[in-house]
Amino acid sequence: MVIKFNGKKFQAIQNGKVIAESTSKYYLKSKLAKLDVDTKPTAEDNPALKFPINQRFEFAKRLVSMVGEGKTASAIIVGEGGLGKSYSVMKALSGLGLKDISGVDFEEGTTFSPKNVFKVIKGFSTPKALYRTLYENRDSVVVFDDCDSVLKHDDAISLLKGALDSYDRRIISWNTDRPDEDLPQSFQFNGGVVFISNRSMDKIDQALRSRSMCVDLTMTIDQKIERMETIIKSNEFLPEIKVTFKKEALDLIKSLKDKVKEVSLRSLITVSRIRADGSKQWKDLATYTLMA
Repeated sequence: MVIKFNGKKFQAIQNGKVIAESTSKYYLKSKLAKLDVDTKPTAEDNPALKFPINQRFEFAKRLVSMVGEGKTASAIIVGEGGLGKSYSVMKALSGLGLKDISGVDFEEGTTFSPKNVFKVIKGFSTPKALYRTLYENRDSVVVFDDCDSVLKHDDAISLLKGALDSYDRRIISWNTDRPDEDLPQSFQFNGGVVFISNRSMDKIDQALRSRSMCVDLTMTIDQKIERMETIIKSNEFLPEIKVTFKKEALDLIKSLKDKVKEVSLRSLITVSRIRADGSKQWKDLATYTLMA
């Protein structure tokens, strides 16, 4: 679904039809909330979503690799949680030989090239903390995974615009009357940035989108099933569980897809583990868990 302004009113358009309208965008959103309308974009709203989901995941991995190779400054990967966005990003960067230094305590004397590492930032970050993160990793790839605070705050967005610019010299500044002794008031950022978010693409700041390569991994329920059919073939997915058990788990999810509260990779993991437990009543237990 998309919201457009026709010169007089804001209109909510889904599958080519106006489903609600108002002179106020705020009241239109309130009306949609009362109607319990699914506001996620569809392939009719966004033709890019017509590309097969597995192909879009390949697009995402290639664009992330371009960031890791220094061929582009940033990539934005959005879509619902639980279907492997983060895993795909980390695998793409690791596949280039980059080392994840997130939360790693290095022994004294350990050295590494900043160009050969990436760091993952999760959770909340203030603009000042963002500035420090970009400075300390100015020659590396920084991955903001479900760290939406940096995508919302105006000061954070201003800092990121400097980091993501297409100029040869990307200068980021933090001018204050009380500068930190260990932080410069400006520096050159030579690294790359990858954003992973569960937010819809239209809620990402336009200035950041225009500076980045973007992939929308929004999925229908059937596309989620299609994605999971690919995932269970991987030896890296629940290697301790038999493939036949994982297939049976997915078959059960398929049969209940229109009834369960959620279809995600987490659902598949849960049902696969219940199946592998060996209970004769595994289907009943799994069904209850999916619907509870």
